[in-house]
Amino acid sequence: QRRGAISYDSSDQTALYIRMLGDVRVRSRAGFETERRGSHPYIDFRIFHSNSEIEVSVSARNVRRLLSFQRYLRSSRFFRGITVPNSSNILDDDYNGQAKCMLEKVGNWNFDIFLFDRLTNGNSLVSLTFHLFNLHGLIEHFQLDTMKLRRFLVMVQEDYHSQNPYHNAVHAADVTQAMHCYLKEPKLSKSLTPWDVLLSLIAAATHDLDHPGVNQPFLIKTNHYLATLYKNTSVLENHHWRSAVGLLRESGLFAHMSLENRQLMESQIGDLILATDISQQNEYLSMFRSHLDRGDLCLENANHRHFILQMALKCADICNPCRTWELSKQWSEKVTEEFFHQGNCCFTCVALGDIEKKYHLGVSPLCDRQTETIANIQIGFMTYLVEPLFGEWARFSNTRLSQTMLGHLGLNKASWKGVQREQAGGGDDGDPAFEEMDSDLLPQEPRLS
Repeated sequence: QRRGAISYDSSDQTALYIRMLGDVRVRSRAGFETERRGSHPYIDFRIFHSNSEIEVSVSARNVRRLLSFQRYLRSSRFFRGITVPNSSNILDDDYNGQAKCMLEKVGNWNFDIFLFDRLTNGNSLVSLTFHLFNLHGLIEHFQLDTMKLRRFLVMVQEDYHSQNPYHNAVHAADVTQAMHCYLKEPKLSKSLTPWDVLLSLIAAATHDLDHPGVNQPFLIKTNHYLATLYKNTSVLENHHWRSAVGLLRESGLFAHMSLENRQLMESQIGDLILATDISQQNEYLSMFRSHLDRGDLCLENANHRHFILQMALKCADICNPCRTWELSKQWSEKVTEEFFHQGNCCFTCVALGDIEKKYHLGVSPLCDRQTETIANIQIGFMTYLVEPLFGEWARFSNTRLSQTMLGHLGLNKASWKGVQREQAGGGDDGDPAFEEMDSDLLPQEPRLS
């Protein structure tokens, strides 16, 4: 009976999110209500952003979604009945000129998703993903209804929480753009089928859908209903997947396909999204390394292609340290801000850190602004998670792009070490990135279409 009317039957592996027009329960302004299945209160995460949002019902949210889609219908020449000969360009007249120019370079690794989001008035995920569906020929190949596709993407974008500093629609657009870059790599582009590309783009766009802005350990230790539903296993990833399935069904985007194909699609999208669980990093990396050591990856094999797509989505999800310093630094600041919000933020309303302290849960690792710094967090993240993954990816796809990513990674890590030294009182006027890196290793920008 909460937002989404989630099944509580833990044996029901298809626990779907049923979209509702309104909440049947009234929450207190404090954001708590008695939790049926645990000793800790149910937490309405909307309270951590603004008091006004508490007043916004799901029905009002759906009205905004409908109005945003209607505005699109009114603005589009195509949907006003004007014939456009080339279907791949039906949205050209609706794009801002600068945003359109940016989309022409959507395959460049230095693509600035923050600028693109500003140029599209906060609609980067919708605009970029729709463009990529056109670019890869998916609309024509799968005979997709463009109105249903647009509606699906609008719903996806609106189901991300814009109040989250990091896990929001801009992050999803960034991951989708990175996934496109990987799909264009020679080893993949010559082997992937349209089905593979379709699954990859949908999974990338929805991989963090309805993210609450807190991590899995927090959900588990507060006995949140999602943790109970998914038995404390890949809680967020299961939630993202099921939310995506709900939107796919609501939009009717693939209603013209057979039931068997739709079920296969939902299952395989789930496999891709579940692979982004960072707690499963070592297992996936070990499998990837073993395949590379044996040299037995065959991309003619559908199962092997699917595994590589899982690894590609994992790379896209944590590729921020492999971007240019200007982009990487912004992402680092945003993710750390979200960590600190969970640990001990200073909102005027109830803060997550206050909840952790109130229930003697302890402040989560990386979430205490009193003991952690952005530099420390990023250096550890790069050392233990990013470098091992992208090192193996470069073994698999040793291209200009993979070397560019490793080059940026090295420079960014050196830069954060320089910041670390300055904070410790040992900094100087030199550029730490260039002091520790040979100029021959500076990354060159790959050009992809």
